[in-house]
Amino acid sequence: MAILRFSASADNTITNAYEENLSTRGTGSNMGRSDILEVFSIYAQQSSTSIEKARILVQFPITDIKSKRDSSIIPASGSVDFILKLYNAPHVDTTPRDFKLIVAPISASWQEGQGLDMVNYSDLTHDQSGSNWINRASGSTWTTQGGDYITSEAVTASFSTGLENLQIDVSDIVEDWIKGLSGGQYNNYGFGIYLHSDYENSTQQSFFTKKFFARESEFYYKRPLIEARWDDSTKDQRGSFFLSSSLMTAEQ
Repeated sequence: MAILRFSASADNTITNAYEENLSTRGTGSNMGRSDILEVFSIYAQQSSTSIEKARILVQFPITDIKSKRDSSIIPASGSVDFILKLYNAPHVDTTPRDFKLIVAPISASWQEGQGLDMVNYSDLTHDQSGSNWINRASGSTWTTQGGDYITSEAVTASFSTGLENLQIDVSDIVEDWIKGLSGGQYNNYGFGIYLHSDYENSTQQSFFTKKFFARESEFYYKRPLIEARWDDSTKDQRGSFFLSSSLMTAEQ
């Protein structure tokens, strides 16, 4: 089995969670330089009906994958699997159990940004460089607040204990990125990762909080990556041999 790994080129957490004062939402905050990525849904913290959400954006250098295929290092479509991997980051907060995450291609470009604060949401971008819940880039808003996604191409990952790593086959999405818009598919703007609507919009309980290591993490081998996996073994035809002799009968 051959494995070739590609590290993330950009990532960020975007949120509409309330700041500590519980009156202002942190929709303008950026966390592009944080060493952690976070997904959550908080129900009824600010009021009896309030819902606060956090989502992950992560992008990979698909041009590098295409270059490796053009050089015949990575085999053709159908002979290679692309696996998205994000590693669980242990923390002291409550970890939700029994939930599902959606992994969907993002449909518009976005900026990573320079923000760090994941507690008070003080690193505001407004119209400066960096994505947030409202803006995807400087001077450009998402069509829908919280990010624009191609939900028809989404895949789903299930978590039982909540402590699992994210490991999911995204081969179809990566192959479409390689083809790109000029090839009749769509361009690479990365993945959006967020709670399935049954959990993100729950009015029964909170799902706070699931964390992964980001590309800025000091733990190099736990940074987000895509693995290209294929069978590169060399096989002989030993199972296809048969005995034939002019001195033997057909029955022998």
